[in-house]
Amino acid sequence: MPTFEAARSMILASVSPLGVERVDLLSALGRVVAEDVAAPWDMPFYDNSAMDGFAVRAADCRAGGSLRVTGYIPAGGTATPAIGPGCAVRIMTGAPVPPGGDAVVPVEETEQRGDAVLLNEKVSPRQHIRYRGEDVRCGDTVVRAGTVIHPPEISMLASFGKAIVPVYRRARVAVLSTGDELIELGEQPAGGKIINSNALSLAAALREIGAEPVILGIARDSRESHREKMAEGLKADALITSAGVSAGDRDLVRDCLAEIGVDQLFWKVDIKPGGPTAFGMKEGKPVFSLPGNPVSTMITFEEFVRPGILKMMGHRGVIKPYVKATLRDEVRKKPGKVHFLRVKIEVENGVNWATTAGDQNTGILGTMLRANGIAVLQKDKTVFSRGEEVAVHLLRSDVGMLEE
Repeated sequence: MPTFEAARSMILASVSPLGVERVDLLSALGRVVAEDVAAPWDMPFYDNSAMDGFAVRAADCRAGGSLRVTGYIPAGGTATPAIGPGCAVRIMTGAPVPPGGDAVVPVEETEQRGDAVLLNEKVSPRQHIRYRGEDVRCGDTVVRAGTVIHPPEISMLASFGKAIVPVYRRARVAVLSTGDELIELGEQPAGGKIINSNALSLAAALREIGAEPVILGIARDSRESHREKMAEGLKADALITSAGVSAGDRDLVRDCLAEIGVDQLFWKVDIKPGGPTAFGMKEGKPVFSLPGNPVSTMITFEEFVRPGILKMMGHRGVIKPYVKATLRDEVRKKPGKVHFLRVKIEVENGVNWATTAGDQNTGILGTMLRANGIAVLQKDKTVFSRGEEVAVHLLRSDVGMLEE
């Protein structure tokens, strides 16, 4: 049985980024750039004013002096002839600085009197001018391969006219639930039947990270049904199964995966919940077999599946960083397994406080609604004292945000 860290490392060593496609710029949001993108021209493209004011020759200027206004350049306009000695040109923000101009005086530092402008402040050379190429030089790499595209990258790429962007392909991930006890959403549960919620929660988790879920439905408790659904799932880039991965009479997942040629790399991990998780590969495609309990399914997705799928889509940072949180109450556990403790993180005076989200029995689904983090408790430690710091993977990005 591998350790938690070894199992995750095995997954990440087994998967590789998918192919590259070119998409329109807005569709690239949240995707990973597959190639370096270089600037085709300087930015700014020309020397321009950073303020509304007057373009001047700094050598002509002194506080209390005046200059003759000889022209006007609006934003989007073109530069006038060179500024003559003792002259100034009215200029708007973003307009090109005329030849000879080496400073811009903000309008609030001047007084205009007829065709002359009075200078109230000292003028320094180069002030309030954005010079050609001072931000980016032609040929510079503006977005490096492996970068996740966020709004600032969209702005930079748009500024250089990049309407189409090379990105790693989204992973198409098949989701298969197993078991005769399952019914589909919309059916009325009765007589030991339960709704197939795992398919929807897994599909939602996949969509949240930018993958494309393919819901296969339910494999009934027969080898034929399992093999048929699994073969269909392996047409996608990856396959996730839920339930049927333990060692009971009707737990057929591992045997049926082996029968269709999936090479099992591990089964069972030293974690709780989620111990009977399995992972295999077939022809470069990963197969994640998760426990059927909804809490275990969501936690093992977060800790094992999510990093693997992100790597397939070109992400380099695939494991969430740990944050430190202080326990409000003592927590006890048995030795021998890493425990994933569902916690609610609250930020008070800059301190992350962790409170258990409730009964940690895996049958208590409500804890996943109350939890916004998973505290990862070391396998051989049994007592975690009140006030002790623990490592937490945050489940949600809004932790610590202020309410209006």
